[in-house]
Amino acid sequence: MSDRVDPPRRALADLDRGAPPLRRAAHIGALAAAVGFDWPDIGGVLAKIDEELAELRAALGGGDPSAVEAEIGDVLFSVVNLCRHVAVDPEAALGRTITEFERRFRAVEDGLRADGRGFADEGVDALEARWQAAKRR
Repeated sequence: MSDRVDPPRRALADLDRGAPPLRRAAHIGALAAAVGFDWPDIGGVLAKIDEELAELRAALGGGDPSAVEAEIGDVLFSVVNLCRHVAVDPEAALGRTITEFERRFRAVEDGLRADGRGFADEGVDALEARWQAAKRR
């Protein structure tokens, strides 16, 4: 008989490393939260997003593409954690946003075509006005 004690199971042992990154981010956040590694309220999550955005701004000014990529990843991961805190499926939310973007973009494109114009014919302000009109429809 042995007095050996098995070490406790690791908190991230059930992480599906083959899942798409957005789903994996949501899962890892939930696994960490399950053992108490989490913000106590949404204020901490929002502050973390603000912190990560500030770090991203700094990285953008530094000219190092790998630092920019790392900071964008941190922002995305923090936003996925916000989703978990407010019970929003990040994949569903992103999917709806993509569908809505596509609808609005097509409306802008159709308006340009109807006016005999293209994207290159319009300035940023005119394109924004068309975008806002598409949002209102």
